[in-house]
Amino acid sequence: MFEGGLSSTAVMPTEIFHSAGHLWNLLMEEPARPRFRVRTVSVDGRPVRTPYGFAMLPECGIGDVDQCDIVIVPTSGLDLDLKLVENSAILPWLRRLHAQGAYVVGVCMGAAYLAAAGLLDGRIATTHWAACPDLAARFPEVIWRPELFVTEDQRLLCSGGVGAAIDISLYLVAKFCGHEVAVQTAKALLLPMPRLMQSGYAVLPVSKAHDDPQIRAVEAYLLEHFREDVSTELLAERAALGERTFVRRFKAATGRLPAAYLQSLRIEAAKVMLEHESRAVGLISEAVGYSDLGFFRTLFKRTTGMTPGQYRAQFGPISVRGHAPPSLHLALPEPLARC
Repeated sequence: MFEGGLSSTAVMPTEIFHSAGHLWNLLMEEPARPRFRVRTVSVDGRPVRTPYGFAMLPECGIGDVDQCDIVIVPTSGLDLDLKLVENSAILPWLRRLHAQGAYVVGVCMGAAYLAAAGLLDGRIATTHWAACPDLAARFPEVIWRPELFVTEDQRLLCSGGVGAAIDISLYLVAKFCGHEVAVQTAKALLLPMPRLMQSGYAVLPVSKAHDDPQIRAVEAYLLEHFREDVSTELLAERAALGERTFVRRFKAATGRLPAAYLQSLRIEAAKVMLEHESRAVGLISEAVGYSDLGFFRTLFKRTTGMTPGQYRAQFGPISVRGHAPPSLHLALPEPLARC
């Protein structure tokens, strides 16, 4: 537990691991079979307080833990420059426990401590999608996968987002205790089973910031014409560049090839329509430029981790007691409007 950290990223794993083999059994009037022994620690063993004044009392400090099987590192706060210095004593501790065979887990921005300890170099990891650009710049040796909720690489696990504390905890229950115990734990606590993708939750700019005026002009054109069949040759002509030079410049400026960029625009537009409109998925597919519904469904799921129907169920208009919300018309999300 960290001073100034988000309590849910520490408390939720604690409750899930305590419940595994215990709460479901009690509800079913069966003998309890706890599967984990859980200890809560702070850096120095002292109580910690969240940004909103909620105090937490750990059992001990990291110096009192010589060995364990799983270490959960929660989110410590948004000011990483301060927090990484303030909690620097945890870094050699994490390295030592991992070397002894422990699974080390970074919840949300807790992944920064695993990276700062050097444990994630050359490894796949994830974090909250909004924090990933900063962590990728700080720790370029890490293979960041912000579209994933949970990653595992050589006993190093990470989760994306505060709520993903649930996902990674249930994932570990399933890993150590089996799928049945994980399902029972989830049912007892009324939790969903682990999600794998967080890309459906992200509001990411289609392109990175750059200062290439010719490519910016092409981006503006694509924003207006993404529903149409736009060839690379046409875009190169608009940029007054040869096709090979244009593709090279476009990739260097935006981080994507033109076709991938166009697909991203279309998927972002489809996400907005699914969030705010009730029209059929087939009509949305056509509206963003895909006449082949099957291809659109496949591309949408590969991009977001959900089918269009699942995305609408998660983020679409909410109907309460049969009353639908007023219809909204939004062309594109704001990040696209700034492209």
